[in-house]
Amino acid sequence: MKNDKTSGEKPFTDAASPFGQIDVEALARNMGRAVEEGGKAMAAYLRPREDGRAGNELADSVSDAVTTLGRLAEYWLTDSQRAVEAQANLATGFMALWASSLQRMAGENTPPAAEPDPRDARFRDPEWSRNQYFDLLKQAYLITTRWAEKLVRDADGLDPHLRHKADFYVRQISAALSPSNFIATNPSLLRDTLAENGENIVRGLHMLKEDIDAGEGELKIRQSDTSTFDVGVNLATTPGKVVFRNATMELLQYAPSTQNVLKRPILICPPWINKFYVLDLTPEKSFIKWCVDQGLTVFVISWVNPDEKQRHKGFFEYMKEGPLAALDEIGKITGEKDVAAVGYCVGGTLLAVTLAWMAAQGDTRISSATFFATQVDFEQAGDLKVFADEDQIQSIERKMAEHGYLAGSKMAAAFNMLRSQELIWPYLVNNYVRGKQPTPFDLLYWNADSTRMPEKNHSFYLRNCYLENRLSKGEMVVGGATLDLRKVTIPVYNLATREDHIAPATSVFTGAGAFAGPVRYVLAGSGHIAGVINPPARGKYQYWLGGPPAGTYADWLEVAVEHPGSWWPDWFAWLKAQAPAEIPAARRRPGGRRKPLGDAPGSYVKVKS
Repeated sequence: MKNDKTSGEKPFTDAASPFGQIDVEALARNMGRAVEEGGKAMAAYLRPREDGRAGNELADSVSDAVTTLGRLAEYWLTDSQRAVEAQANLATGFMALWASSLQRMAGENTPPAAEPDPRDARFRDPEWSRNQYFDLLKQAYLITTRWAEKLVRDADGLDPHLRHKADFYVRQISAALSPSNFIATNPSLLRDTLAENGENIVRGLHMLKEDIDAGEGELKIRQSDTSTFDVGVNLATTPGKVVFRNATMELLQYAPSTQNVLKRPILICPPWINKFYVLDLTPEKSFIKWCVDQGLTVFVISWVNPDEKQRHKGFFEYMKEGPLAALDEIGKITGEKDVAAVGYCVGGTLLAVTLAWMAAQGDTRISSATFFATQVDFEQAGDLKVFADEDQIQSIERKMAEHGYLAGSKMAAAFNMLRSQELIWPYLVNNYVRGKQPTPFDLLYWNADSTRMPEKNHSFYLRNCYLENRLSKGEMVVGGATLDLRKVTIPVYNLATREDHIAPATSVFTGAGAFAGPVRYVLAGSGHIAGVINPPARGKYQYWLGGPPAGTYADWLEVAVEHPGSWWPDWFAWLKAQAPAEIPAARRRPGGRRKPLGDAPGSYVKVKS
C-alpha cells in the first residue's frame, strides 16, 4: 500500500507520527487518572438516582426503541423470502468490500465499495481513505447502516407511524455506532490521544462529570463556552423597556432609533419552548434591532420560565395572558387599534389560535400576521411526531405530573436528537474524548438556555396538534370557541425554511392553505434557526418566491424563483406596503406616559431552568 504524501496530515506509518513517540509511563499514569475521573462521573450519574431525585427516562426510551425495532425485525423475519433478500443484500455489500480490500492489498487502484457523502464531516481525515484499516471500518459502517436504513424504507407493510419511529431509532443508533466516535476506530482521535499520552481523556472525563452535575444526574452537553455570554450584557442588548408584566409574560417595547417610525406597531410572539432572545442575539444578528432600525415600533413577549405555579395554564391562559394582554397594553401605550403580529414556531401556532379565536369574537386588532417556521397543520410534522403517539404522550404526562412541568433539559434533548449527528455526537467526541472546550457560539449558548414546559399547556399542545391535528381540521376548542382558521382573512406572510427539522417546509406549506386571506409563502435557505436569523449584511443563503401556496409543495418549488441573501427586506417591503403611514419617533417612547418596569431584556428571560 502506498502512502499519499500530498496531505498536511502525517500518515501513521511515518516515523515522525505520535506512534513512535509514546511516553508509556505518562500514558499509564493518565489512564489511572482517567479511571478516577470516570468513577467520579459515574457517581455523579448514580447519586440522584439513589436518593430519588432522578427518574428512569433512559430506560423508557430504550424500551420504546427495542419494541419498535423488534416489530421491524418481526416484519422481515416472518416472511422467509423477505428474510433471505435482506440477508443477501447485506452479504452482497460485504462481498464487494472484501473484494475491493483484497484488490487494494494487492496494490491495485480499485474504487471503494461504499463512500461517505462529501458533506459528512466525520470522515474528512485523510487516514479514513489512506489507511486500509480505517478505510475498512468506514466502509463496513456505511454498508451496514445503509442496509439498516433500507430495511426501514422497504418495510411497506408496517404501520406508517411505526415505520417513522423505526427510521428515527435506526438513525440514532447509526449515529451512535459511527467509528468516528471511538478512539480505537478514529484516526484523528487516536493520533491526538497518543500525542497527549491520554491527557485529553482525563480532561474529557472531568468535563463529563461537571456536565452531569450541571444536569443534576443527566448529561447536559455543553455546546458553547458559557462563560463568554451574558444575557443583557452581550446578548439581548437592543435598548428597550419592560412596559407590562403578568404571571405569564413580560412585554418589552424597544426604543426607536430613527427619526420617524411606521404608525402601525408590531407584536412578536416567540416560542415559549425557548427564550425570545434568539431574535435579539448579538447586535449584528439581531432581528429585533434590524426591525427597530427600519423604523418599526417593536413589542416582544418574553415568556415566564414556568414552574409548578403555572402547571394549570393551558393554551387559553397563554393566549389570554400573552398576545391578548399584549394587544391591550399596546393600545394603551400607542393609541393604535391596528397591530401587525409575528409568531415564531410554537409562538406562531399560538398566534394562529389567537387569530381564529379573535375572528370568532369579531376582534380585528391584528391587521396582518407573519409566521416564522410555524405549523398549523401537523400531518407532516417530521421527526417530532416520533415523541407524540399515545404511549409517549402518556409517559410525558406522568413526568409532568410530578412537578407540574416538563424539565427544559428534556425538550432540549429531544430537539438535539432530531439532528444528533450534528448536535450530539460531535460535542460528545470533542468535549469528552478530545477534552476540548467548545468554542463560543451565541446561537448554541441560546440553544442550551432551555425553558420548562407547563403541564396543562404542553399536554394540550401535544394532543391537539401533534396527535390529533385538530387546529387544521377546525376541531380545536379554546376558551369555549371552536376554532376555524378559514375565518382568518387578514394578509399572511408565511416563512418556511428548506432544511427545517422541527417545522418541515412541506408541513408549513400545507398549513399555509388553511387561511382564507392572501398568503405570501416564502421559502428560506438553511434550517429552523439559521434560515430565520439571517441578517442582510451577512449575504448568506437565499430565499424562494413562487406565488400563492397552491397545489403541492414540490410543484410550487419547481417554479419558484431563487433570490440571493436574506428574506428580511422582502418581508419589510410586504409589511410597509400595507400601512406606510409614519409618525415622529418621539411619540413612541417605551411605555408612553407610564413609567416602565425596568430595562429590556427584563427579568423573566434570566431565570434558568
